[in-house]
This record gives sequence, structure tokens and C-alpha cells, in this order.
Amino acid sequence: QVRLVESGGGLVQPGGSLRLTCEVSGENMAYYVIGWFRQAPGKEREGVLCLSSTDSSTYCSSSMEDRFTASRDNARNSVYLQMNNLKPEDTAVYYCAARPAKGGWFTREDEYVDWGQGTQVTVSS
Repeated sequence: QVRLVESGGGLVQPGGSLRLTCEVSGENMAYYVIGWFRQAPGKEREGVLCLSSTDSSTYCSSSMEDRFTASRDNARNSVYLQMNNLKPEDTAVYYCAARPAKGGWFTREDEYVDWGQGTQVTVSS
């Protein structure tokens, strides 16, 4: 079991950028796939936006239109979500989640075991 803490959210204008950080503690992060999810107001949580696997390979949903990228720094026990060209519809609470694995990509919410508390991202002029 790991503990995850998200940070970096805030208010940004349309077209702007944010980088979210997920700090992982409790276990060696190198053995965990870390995924990013979001939940917009009044909506269900979406499937994975982007993820970082144990071999540092990354995957992002095509719905992110190449605006989002994930990366990890095992030495810092952190995974990042870089978000560019943000749109008002990106407004949501963003969560990171962890799944112990020996590699692979996991895109469903129910495949993840541990979750952070979330960080609010608001895109508005």
C-alpha cells in the first residue's frame, strides 16, 4: 500500500499550462504503475488520462489530444502530469492512483488500488 499526495492544481486561463505532481510514499514507487484520473463537477470519474508504468513508459488516452503527458522520477518518488493548452472542459479534480505491477498499462479505474485525495484544476478566464 502506498500513500499518494497530489499538488500543483489551481486556476489557469484557457490555453495555459499546469504541471501536477503526485508524491508517492510507503513503498518503492518503482514497482507501481501510477495513473492520472479526473472527475468533473457532476460527472463520473473518467478512465485513465495518462499513466506512467514501472519501466517509465507512458500512455495517454487519445482523448487528451496530445495535450497531456506523464512522466516519473523514481529518485524523487514523484509522477508528473504536464497539461498544456488547457480548456474549460478540463476543469475537474485530478487524482493519481497506484497499482502494484511488473510493468504494463492499466486504463480502468477499478484496476488501481491506492488513491490520492485529489487536486482541483479550474480553467477559466
